[in-house]
Amino acid sequence: MLKRYIVNFLLRISIFIAILLTYLADRKTLIRLMTQPIVSGVNLLHLLWVLLMGIMVTHLIPLKTLTMGARKSRKETYVQNEGYSDYRLLQYVQRQNTRAWDVMLLWLCFNACFGLLYLFHIIGDAELILLTCFYFLSDYICILLFCPFQTLIMKNKCCVNCRIYDWGHFMMFTPMLFIRNFFSWSLFFMSVVVLIHWEMIYAKHPERFWEGSNKILQCRHCKDKSCQLKNNLKRATKKMGAH
Repeated sequence: MLKRYIVNFLLRISIFIAILLTYLADRKTLIRLMTQPIVSGVNLLHLLWVLLMGIMVTHLIPLKTLTMGARKSRKETYVQNEGYSDYRLLQYVQRQNTRAWDVMLLWLCFNACFGLLYLFHIIGDAELILLTCFYFLSDYICILLFCPFQTLIMKNKCCVNCRIYDWGHFMMFTPMLFIRNFFSWSLFFMSVVVLIHWEMIYAKHPERFWEGSNKILQCRHCKDKSCQLKNNLKRATKKMGAH
């Protein structure tokens, strides 16, 4: 899984660089590619749209190829930790819900700034497309290298245990809400579907999301190893600070 993450991270870096170079060369070309109807020809942004929609669809169905961070919501991945405390589970849920909505409020306020810049014509469609691509890349930066939400707010030990793991698509496509276009709105509203789907399962089966009640989320059972690079980076940073 870690190797897949690294390959996907390199792929996202390449996509972001390609979009950035297109933006720097000619912003109008970027807008034209996004707004071009499929009947007029398929371009690279259309293919990217298909890829992104496909990724979100996989989060709505129980594919075994997904990371445990996403699959932990499924019944088939739940391995009950016998004798877990319902009271401690309730404490965990309440604490994580409070932190999650802190993240949501912060994210909406942060992106509202870009929305205002867009409404006042200080930035345009091209800049929002570029911002979305940066979020697309940042999703894997958070998984592999450093996640400010994990470190500063959620305090979860890894992505596998992350309460808001499937919020990623909603956060990624938030800028798309401001662009009045089929491709942009379809990405945003599909991400909302993924978010609602996640929250409904979390509300109904919170025991699947806590390592105290779900053995599969405990480190000794983890097969993802997605935290290795992040933990190595933390240790290296601590050593540098000690010197």
